[in-house]
Amino acid sequence: MRGKKQDQAQLFFVIDVESRIRKDHPLRGLKRRIDGILARMDAAFSRAYSRTGRPSVPPERLLKALLLMALYSIRSERQLIERIDTDLLFRWFLDLSPEDSVFDATVFTHNRVRLDEHGITGEFFTAVLNQAAEQGLCSAVHFSVDGTMMESFTSIKRL
Repeated sequence: MRGKKQDQAQLFFVIDVESRIRKDHPLRGLKRRIDGILARMDAAFSRAYSRTGRPSVPPERLLKALLLMALYSIRSERQLIERIDTDLLFRWFLDLSPEDSVFDATVFTHNRVRLDEHGITGEFFTAVLNQAAEQGLCSAVHFSVDGTMMESFTSIKRL
């Protein structure tokens, strides 16, 4: 029997995001490791952010978003935000629920200076690299580069 398209949208949804992510997805293990690194950096976050004023996007979320940007070769922060807005996997990794609104791309611009002044970005990515090296996930033999991210000044005429 042929199914019919539902014309009326459902008003409420119950989604268990955890069950939508494959049990063997590589981001599962990475998320556990990254959350551990970020938990150890809590004192650095407290020093960089004031106790008063308007709450900002959690720096943990910004750093995890930058890691996703690097892992998935996303070219700009605007594209990253668009992907976070539409991708349940990214929302899960960033601890955003499906109904949460996504922060604006300018949040990176506003917080980049603060994170760099306190050495937080460097500390985070160094910790990620060190942990990967300790667990044998890095190789000194093989090196690969995503060529789509490189600007090239060659042309057929130069050959």
